[in-house]
Amino acid sequence: MSRYTLHGRPGWGSAIVEAQLDWYGLPYQYVEVGDLFASPEARETLARVNPLAQVPTLELPDGRVMTESAAITLHLADATGSAELVPGIGEPARAPFLRWLVFLVANVYPTFTYADDPQRFVADPEAAKAFRARVDDYARQLWAQMAAAAGEPWFLGERFSAIDVYLAVMTRWRPRREWFAEHAPRLAAAAVRAEALDKLRPTMARNFG
Repeated sequence: MSRYTLHGRPGWGSAIVEAQLDWYGLPYQYVEVGDLFASPEARETLARVNPLAQVPTLELPDGRVMTESAAITLHLADATGSAELVPGIGEPARAPFLRWLVFLVANVYPTFTYADDPQRFVADPEAAKAFRARVDDYARQLWAQMAAAAGEPWFLGERFSAIDVYLAVMTRWRPRREWFAEHAPRLAAAAVRAEALDKLRPTMARNFG
């Protein structure tokens, strides 16, 4: 079987796709990129594959390139014919899954894009600090919306899905697990359960130790 090629960096957003490739048992090569914030060379190298120079960047076995983790999530489910991570058409869980998957990537994820390196968008250092604080506060508001919709033991209730994979990775980032445990305990609990699953534990260990 031909391999996928995942361009990623440990602990970054590529971990979400890496976890899914591992879950499905798909063969892939992992190409570690440099620090895309600090290294112009790393950005230039990845830009040859993905002009945005962002991870995850996934090269399909036929050579085509996919970006955007939600698109990759849906594609891998289609490619494997599996409904394990993406509820199938007709499943009651499909509509809320699609809603919150897109909510994560369209609303929550961009807060990291803007706040991880705010001086890309706000040149003045002091203004950049204030900008980051406001973006981080907005991110907490978004997480609170997800927390209000969360079921248990998984985000969709009894139905495990790729959203729980996202939570396992993204709750490691700001505002971090301690905040989630206090302010969004169902999200924190789903994340902890997901990363402890046999299929995900090695991926999480590689990315977060």
